[in-house]
Amino acid sequence: MLSRRRLAGLALLFVPTWLACAHLDRGAANKALVRGYLEEILSRGNLAAVDRYFPREGFTLNGTRLGPEQLAMMRQGILTAFPDFRLVIEDQIAEGDKVVTRVTFRGTHLGEYRGVAPTGRQVAYQGIAVDRIAGGKVVEGWHEADNLGLLRQLGVTLGPPAGRP
Repeated sequence: MLSRRRLAGLALLFVPTWLACAHLDRGAANKALVRGYLEEILSRGNLAAVDRYFPREGFTLNGTRLGPEQLAMMRQGILTAFPDFRLVIEDQIAEGDKVVTRVTFRGTHLGEYRGVAPTGRQVAYQGIAVDRIAGGKVVEGWHEADNLGLLRQLGVTLGPPAGRP
């Protein structure tokens, strides 16, 4: 029979391991949640899945609150310009309630994009997303993409700032 002292010693050995495993499980679950919305909603366009990944009241993206309608409009805007749009997840890192995802976007420019007429060019550009998870939903995100690199691939040349030669 184990004494209380030996039980306490065993608990000191196993509790940190159990806590570390619980942390890893949460990180894996958070990464799967973010991967799910990126692949299902952004890549495949399944807007019916919005409720599975985001709260009903929407989520905050780069400081702006977006509801399901705005997400649908964003997705449609991308598809209008790049009908074969694909998103590839390159890396993911989870820490606490945040997931960092590095992605590559690919597509063919067959529709107007930010005032640029269709060029027929195939493009690939990178982005980084930091998403915060609460209550099993993505509640907040900070996303940055290489928009300048994309515009260069579309043949847009940027001149000097106004007032400069």
